[in-house]
Amino acid sequence: MARTHPGRLTLIATRDRDLGYFADTVWSELRKEAEEALGKAPQLAPLFVESVLNQPSFEAAVFYRVSARLKNEVVSLALLTDTFARAAEAEADIGLALRADIAAVLERDPATRRFIEPFLYFKGFHAVQTHRLAHWLWGNGERDFALYLQSRSSDVFQTDIHPAARFGKGIFLDHATGLVVGETAVVEDDVSLLQNVTLGGTGKESGDRHPKIRKGAIVGAGAKILGNIEIGAHSRIAAGSVVLRAVDPHSTVAGIPARVIRTTNDPEILRSKEEILKALSYESFDYSI
Repeated sequence: MARTHPGRLTLIATRDRDLGYFADTVWSELRKEAEEALGKAPQLAPLFVESVLNQPSFEAAVFYRVSARLKNEVVSLALLTDTFARAAEAEADIGLALRADIAAVLERDPATRRFIEPFLYFKGFHAVQTHRLAHWLWGNGERDFALYLQSRSSDVFQTDIHPAARFGKGIFLDHATGLVVGETAVVEDDVSLLQNVTLGGTGKESGDRHPKIRKGAIVGAGAKILGNIEIGAHSRIAAGSVVLRAVDPHSTVAGIPARVIRTTNDPEILRSKEEILKALSYESFDYSI
């Protein structure tokens, strides 16, 4: 199934080798896509022009678009964009992370064919960027503002991510609706989380009480991972599963409670798009206990 122009996949593949080149290329690709979209849908001109074509950089464009969705009578567009800019100036990794996030959507979502789609429309991408700002505010001592953004993101994007939760780069929130992430959760680089996922506590713990999702893991729709447990790198959590114990790296688990149904170290299987899609579907697992 065709997803993106092959050249764009090549651009994504270069990002770890030369982040500067990738950053500039993503911005030029996004502008090109906005110009093409403007020609095909001129009735949406304000969206394309204000969000992309009038912006000076990729960071400024993302900050403007997310802020435009979050703004209300309490937090203005100007306040939000200024706060995003302040965070990015203080924390250089924010700019790198948002580029990795948009590339993750293009790589892992078979319905996405252009950068402009997650940039303009996908609440999962927007929710992650909102969390990045809230997390910076939390660490900067601006906790009321951080908690307000958590609440506002819940209203607008239907995600509830505590500002203290730690997210890596290349995060893909597919659909995002109903995602809940607790205060002491950790989500490492290149993790994919579907709708209605809970990274929560058991209610019997205090302190460090939420899951640690390691690099490259995929958590299917409706899965619940509870307690201070580790979900190993490149593991797969089947849709609808309830996970109460640690999961080894490269393992696939399913069921209520979840149990291991496969373990593999085959890099081709781990990287296969078909395998990723299977891990994210309800139909691919036997849930009998």
